[in-house]
Amino acid sequence: MTDPDLIAYARGQASAQNPAPTGAPAPLPDGSGIAVAGLVKQYRRGQQTVTALAGVDLALPRGAQVAIMGPSGSGKTTLLHCIAGILRPTSGSIVIEGAQIAGLSEKALSALRLARFGFVFQDGQLLPELSAAENVALPLMLAGRPRAEATGRAQQVMAMLGIVELGPHRPGQLSGGQAQRVAIARALVARPQVVFADEPTGALDQTTGHEVMSVLTGACRATGATLLLVTHDPGVASWFPQVIRVQDGRVLAAGAPVAPQAPAPQRSPQMTQQTSSPSSGSTHPRGAAR
Repeated sequence: MTDPDLIAYARGQASAQNPAPTGAPAPLPDGSGIAVAGLVKQYRRGQQTVTALAGVDLALPRGAQVAIMGPSGSGKTTLLHCIAGILRPTSGSIVIEGAQIAGLSEKALSALRLARFGFVFQDGQLLPELSAAENVALPLMLAGRPRAEATGRAQQVMAMLGIVELGPHRPGQLSGGQAQRVAIARALVARPQVVFADEPTGALDQTTGHEVMSVLTGACRATGATLLLVTHDPGVASWFPQVIRVQDGRVLAAGAPVAPQAPAPQRSPQMTQQTSSPSSGSTHPRGAAR
């Protein structure tokens, strides 16, 4: 199915007289890709209506790696959160891998996020009372998988990313880059169809940010997951074959990446190793330059 076909299908879903079902999602004809059509998100601010998204159309094939760029307040993060089902749009259609998510119930939407999506945020959002390995296994345990199965899968993903040695350590004992690698492992542990990343290198120095981007893009390529990332950094955007530019709630352009600020080291996840390991009795705050 071509990109225009995906958008046309999503637009048809949005304009259908009957609302989208709250149970099983409607299938996309070829069962793949992300199709967004006529997406609008508005907020009330006092007596005013603020439009964060003003009719966005977007089509991405399965396995695409796309960066979303734009100035502060442009709507880029709102777009990511709507596609990921974190925010509900005011109107429009979002179809992901056959699921029309805009009309799902909260329960069905939560189950969809847990089973099909992975998330990487700027600060990692690791639970401080759990070890790194337990943080990685957490999505599977929340989905009801046995602890032994969840922790075994967590070890597999951490081994793929070269961070098995971080497993016993708490988040407070990890550097910013190490914490983000753990967060990437957590995002991949359930074999998601789509990984959403919101400024994942925003709190890291440039060198560590490049290492994290190498791990993230390489791991998504290896697993076949679609990667959708929000950034304001041209150096981060340079890792992506496609960049979508957003301003005033509209997509201005979707094309080739911007020029990098510095050469990005191209390493596979398996080849990216830790430059430092957590030491017992000492801690490194997240986001600290390493």
